[in-house]
Amino acid sequence: MDELKRKKKLILEAARAIGVQKWTPAEIDQLRRKLLADHGEAGKTGNDYIADVLKTMGWKVQLTEREEAEERFEEEFADILHFKTLPDAEVSLTRLDELMRRFRAHGEKAAVERVLEIARLGKRRAEMISPQPQGGAAQARGKKGNRGVVPHLAGNPDAFFDWLEVRKVSPEFREKFGEIEEE
Repeated sequence: MDELKRKKKLILEAARAIGVQKWTPAEIDQLRRKLLADHGEAGKTGNDYIADVLKTMGWKVQLTEREEAEERFEEEFADILHFKTLPDAEVSLTRLDELMRRFRAHGEKAAVERVLEIARLGKRRAEMISPQPQGGAAQARGKKGNRGVVPHLAGNPDAFFDWLEVRKVSPEFREKFGEIEEE
């Protein structure tokens, strides 16, 4: 137990000496090498352990581009999926499309991947809730209709909204879901 406390203390002292604000894999490796150089065998530890110690002390640690994208765009991704009604789903998908286009335009590959991951999550949520009858037949039909929407966004985002407009005016859609009021 004392060995772990001592090692944590060495890590924190070395981290303060390096003095970075955000710990990426490169900085963590630098810290690991500093521990070895300054303390020999007593300073020997792995990068994962160093990252865990820094995280538990409240220091910013970002090991992947995805984590960085999630942190940078956290507000953009928060509470984005709403599939209670078809209009809610359309708003959610419109927002996902806007984010994906913006991130692509700025070369934010990790953020684009996160948007697609959220779209796939939305598809799974829609699949999970569609058979549940608690909201009545109309709501269950609406949720079931949402299932087919997400793959079109993830698969071909440029054609998605054209597809959606055509779909909403089709006789099959209107028979199944009724008129959708535009806000």
